[in-house]
Amino acid sequence: MSQIGIGIIGLGTISEMHLKSYQNNPDARIVAVCDLNEERARAKAEKYGVPNVYTDYRDMLQNPDVQAVSVCTWNNTHALFSIAALDAGKHVLVEKPLCKTVEEAREIEAAVRRSGKQLQVGFVRRYGSNTGIVRSFLENGELGEIYYAKASCIRRVGNPGGWFGDVERSGGGPLIDVGVHVIDLCWYLMGRPKVRSVSGNAYHKLGNRANIRNFASYKAADYSPDHNTVEDLANAMIRFENGASLLVDVSFSLHAKEDELTVKLYGTKGGVELEPQLTFVLEKSDTMLNAVPQINHLSFDFASGFQAEIDHFIAVCQGAKETLSPVEDGVEMMKILCGIYESAQLGKEVVFE
Repeated sequence: MSQIGIGIIGLGTISEMHLKSYQNNPDARIVAVCDLNEERARAKAEKYGVPNVYTDYRDMLQNPDVQAVSVCTWNNTHALFSIAALDAGKHVLVEKPLCKTVEEAREIEAAVRRSGKQLQVGFVRRYGSNTGIVRSFLENGELGEIYYAKASCIRRVGNPGGWFGDVERSGGGPLIDVGVHVIDLCWYLMGRPKVRSVSGNAYHKLGNRANIRNFASYKAADYSPDHNTVEDLANAMIRFENGASLLVDVSFSLHAKEDELTVKLYGTKGGVELEPQLTFVLEKSDTMLNAVPQINHLSFDFASGFQAEIDHFIAVCQGAKETLSPVEDGVEMMKILCGIYESAQLGKEVVFE
């Protein structure tokens, strides 16, 4: 199959994972990069040997060598760039979350349908090796019906600041940034049931905790301690039409003893913990077992998971595979995320018709 020409819009931190992964794929060639910051764009182009540099996405989308686009920009521009790329006849891999609102999500979905092009949402944890193993157990009926899941992604001091802390650009804080990963992972493995209702809370109590010393944490390139309009903590109970439920809590900032990442699913025949390390809980011969598989990565490995995501996207562009994370799933996830924020604002449960 012929190589797929790739253009990347937005050259912040996450773009490195896209650039490296495309470079590692023999069926991909990075032909263009685009960023408002021309100096940064030229530096990335030089590092990865990219022939075309743009500061205007519209100019890049006119390049016939660009067949597919990675959108790695602020959340509030995901819809703009994704729709423009689709309408220009390009396939799209858009970083999570799909966008900021359900209305934008539906506009992207409409663009996918009218363009006939492929769009893959960057739910990278779906492409992890541990996720694939759990999928095989589920498909073989080992765990039975999954009726309950719970997930936590707790950072003590983990507000990256910059655009991450600006609700106008990000759409929210830990819920839409890291919560989307664990919520989507649970929902995906639960069989992607339609959401029925959400009841959520969002707290603005601690800010970005810029006063904390002697503790290293990731900071955005445009970090500033003076601006923070996103929540510190969000939690939610999500109910689905099939009767299953999901309990989640996520934070950027919390007076907790340690950071925490847990993802757990419970079924009628067994259970599974994907994080902090993959463990199946099974019944054999009337005895309960904690079964730890012998695999390379018992927890999600970001580098290999990202490579798998990019490799899958290239295969989708070539018509060899169907995406594991289609636009329809992005729409449903935006319903859930926006529903949680709405519930928190209203102080009551939000029910979907």
